[in-house]
Amino acid sequence: MTQSTTRPGDVAHPTDVSAAPEQPASTTTRWQRLEDEWTRRLQPGERSTLIAWASFTATFAGVRALTHWIHDGHGPAGGGMSLGGHHFHHYNLGIAGLAGIGAVSLRGRERHRRHPLTAVAYGSAVALIIDELALLVDLEDVYWSRQGRTSVDAAVTLTAAGATFAVGLPFWPHARRALRFR
Repeated sequence: MTQSTTRPGDVAHPTDVSAAPEQPASTTTRWQRLEDEWTRRLQPGERSTLIAWASFTATFAGVRALTHWIHDGHGPAGGGMSLGGHHFHHYNLGIAGLAGIGAVSLRGRERHRRHPLTAVAYGSAVALIIDELALLVDLEDVYWSRQGRTSVDAAVTLTAAGATFAVGLPFWPHARRALRFR
C-alpha cells in the first residue's frame, strides 16, 4: 500500500488519482479574518478593555517620548503647554477626559458606552494622569527627578504592555492564525 505524498496546496499531476480535489481559494482577506476572530473570541466588554489598555500603553509611551523630546530643547520655546503664562500639566487633560467618559457612562446610550473610541479616550486619559502621578502624589513638580522617573517609567510601561497582553489572551492565538498567509 502506498501513501499519498500530496499536501494541501500541492498541484497534482493530471493522472494522479490519489490527489484530493483542491479546496476553493478563500476570498476573505487577512484583515477580514482578524475582524472575525476579534468578534468571535472577545465579548464586547473584553474588546473595550483590550482597546483601553492598548490606548493607555500607546498614549503613555507617546507622551513620555514627547516630553523627553521637549525637555531636550525641541518643540515649544517654553518647554510645553502654558495657559495664561502658567505651565499647564497634561494630567489636566486626562482629568477632563475622564470627566467626559464619566458623563458618557452615566448618561450615554449603550452604543456610545461600548464604542471603541470611548475605550480609546478612557485609556488615553488614564495614561495622561498616570504619567504625572508623581506630581499629584508629592504635590511638587518632580517630573524630571531622576530618582523616581526611571522606576515609574519601567513599571508603568511593563504593566501596560502586560495588561494588554493578558486582557487579549482569548484573542491573540486566533489573531495570529487569522493573519497568516493562506
